[in-house]
Amino acid sequence: MPDAPVAQPMPTEIIEVTERTVPCDGGDGALGHPRVFLYIENQSVMCPYCSRLYVLREGAGHGSGH
Repeated sequence: MPDAPVAQPMPTEIIEVTERTVPCDGGDGALGHPRVFLYIENQSVMCPYCSRLYVLREGAGHGSGH
């Protein structure tokens, strides 16, 4: 029997960005989470701590990623 697909959590918030590397700290100050830097490989990336979804704005992020 094949393995069931892993369900992705629903995003808590969707944030449109213009850069492929984005910082996330949960946004709640002391109640947030450790700051992590996420890299958008395709069109979006979800924070593993708070499930915020960062979506690359159309036409943005076509540079080298530096």
